[in-house]
Amino acid sequence: MSIAAQTLPPQTRLRAVGSSIFAYLPLVLLALAWEAMSRFDFSICLFRFFCIHSPSSSSLPSLSEVAKAWLELMRDGDLVTNGAASLYRAGVGLLLSIVIGAALGIAMAWWKPVNVALAPLVEMFYPMPKSALIPVTVIWLGFGDGSKILLIFLGCMLPVTIGAFNGARGADRQLVWSARSMGASRFRVLWDVVVPSALPEMLNGIRTALALSFILLVTSELIVARQGFGYLINNFGNNGSYDFMFAVVLTVAFLGFAADRLYQFLAEWILRWRE
Repeated sequence: MSIAAQTLPPQTRLRAVGSSIFAYLPLVLLALAWEAMSRFDFSICLFRFFCIHSPSSSSLPSLSEVAKAWLELMRDGDLVTNGAASLYRAGVGLLLSIVIGAALGIAMAWWKPVNVALAPLVEMFYPMPKSALIPVTVIWLGFGDGSKILLIFLGCMLPVTIGAFNGARGADRQLVWSARSMGASRFRVLWDVVVPSALPEMLNGIRTALALSFILLVTSELIVARQGFGYLINNFGNNGSYDFMFAVVLTVAFLGFAADRLYQFLAEWILRWRE
């Protein structure tokens, strides 16, 4: 529920809560369908109907079996240990991308020489698949945390940079001129006028970077890692422990979903001054 919704009358707030619950109904239906398909072999019949190679029933364990595997991983500590390693890599890489990407984007919008120098690089690297940088980061920094952090940093920095650039470039020129006419320094105008104007676009870029951080994290750990979510997924998949594999996959999905919802709440709180 948004911050603005908390000031609504009780009946309106109740309807808002009901609509929020209804929004998650597809997830409940998906879970029920998963359980039914795995228990009654509906998935195998579906594959055969479409003339697709039919997988074994063990390749799609029931959701209850996945839940038992998740509890076992939590009890043994494997999920916590590997999850902490993954979240550390994602957190450090994302934080660096936000700080440096935001600074670069605002600098590109505020100083033309910086834009002339960096805009071609941004335009060239933005459409490039970031997973293609995995071999490069491994060559530079090895198989440890550094290569994953560098990959996440490079992949997440560009959405933040572009968001900050677009937001700063769209700052109201009348406000800028008014501040300058009142004697404000160039740095003061940048901090008090341009940066607040850039916040909405920059926050959208950070949200995109947040999703990318999970994608790049798991992708890099699937290929080159001795610890982490991606390592567990790859290891359990190769061993045929599909219930444990899906337990890790769903954990990553839930963490990404929760991180996105928390970030939206934080963004609303940061932008509350606009209301």
